[in-house]
Amino acid sequence: MYFDQSTKIYVAGHRGLAGSAICRELNSQGYQNLITKTHQELDLEDQKITEEFISDIKPDVVILAAAKVGGILANNEYPVDFLMRNLAIQSNVIKSAFKAQVKRLLFLGSSCIYPKNCPQPIREEYLFTSELESTNRPYAIAKIAGIEMCWSYNRQFNTKYLAAMPTNLYGPNDNYDLDNSHVLPALIRKFHQAKINNIPTVEVWGTGLPKREFLYSEDLAKGIIHLINLNYDDFKNLTKPNICPIINIGTGEDITIKELATKIKKIVQYNGEIFFNTRKPDGTPRKLLKVNKIKSLGWTHTIDLDVGINNIYNDFKSKKL
Repeated sequence: MYFDQSTKIYVAGHRGLAGSAICRELNSQGYQNLITKTHQELDLEDQKITEEFISDIKPDVVILAAAKVGGILANNEYPVDFLMRNLAIQSNVIKSAFKAQVKRLLFLGSSCIYPKNCPQPIREEYLFTSELESTNRPYAIAKIAGIEMCWSYNRQFNTKYLAAMPTNLYGPNDNYDLDNSHVLPALIRKFHQAKINNIPTVEVWGTGLPKREFLYSEDLAKGIIHLINLNYDDFKNLTKPNICPIINIGTGEDITIKELATKIKKIVQYNGEIFFNTRKPDGTPRKLLKVNKIKSLGWTHTIDLDVGINNIYNDFKSKKL
């Protein structure tokens, strides 16, 4: 490993789905110098406060997992929030990390950065090749700006800032709010509520034909820690000033929304019908990531989708929502 267990690591966004998984995995691997702050303790949208905090703690590594996130409905309803809040968080943390001379920074992006009609599976170099999906364009543009920030610092100052692009995430500590969650946790809540309330039909947005790839958050966490711990030469090759410093993280496998809904229906043991509301948007037709690059560096996912869904259904029930 490049870093030892005394390495000072700041995880921004440690209460979110990705950030909490990263913290759990860091703890399980014995890292003893993990730094976290809640939003109430540290407002990352405030440049001065963020800069003072990172200057004071002087971390060796920054993992930037803090973000305003949500599904299609939330992205449609709050485009300003998804654009401006993410731009502020990213610019403040990355600029502050540079001033504090942080050795390695990993910015967590999203597969929505890629064009709507990308060839499949999606390679890292497909970024910027055509137009984005309109339903999440503000969020995607913010994340693309985060990638450009990392790349710009690498070009101008020879920093080692890497941007990891995970596919659709799910796992413990997910958001099950029907107005703001992503498709998988939203469907779990819909089917569970329909089951306990004897509702005969569950509505699913769109045609059910789009295909999606899903990565369990614990697998993502292991991937992030694997990347941040790469040896000097491998990490340097990913962050050369002349190349865009992005790397995909996913399973390399996808299923249709219809197949996902049917799978969740079975796991929840719901006996009613599924209604696909074709008046609602489908979103991007397909988003399957090409993950050869990260696999060549020694990481691959380990948690099967059925196992993962069972796990988070139990997580959902424990919350008693």
